[in-house]
Amino acid sequence: MRRQIQKLIEAEINPMVAAHGGRIDLVDYVDKNVFLVMSGGCQGCSASSATLKQGVERILRQAFGEDINHIYDVTDHEMGDNPFYA
Repeated sequence: MRRQIQKLIEAEINPMVAAHGGRIDLVDYVDKNVFLVMSGGCQGCSASSATLKQGVERILRQAFGEDINHIYDVTDHEMGDNPFYA
């Protein structure tokens, strides 16, 4: 399942967020829970939660349905400079 999720992220999600200088990576998939980290323009961006809920989560749930319970953003959005506005 991890490979399938990562493949979908690389093929469909990262090209969209790359347009804003961002990247999303799968950290882990445990007990049907997906753990993601956002970097580049996504880290610290005020729209990151909207990107996660309205974009990433929607795409993952459409593709994998009941194989996903929760999707967690484990990014430390307060760490370092705010890359989106730098």
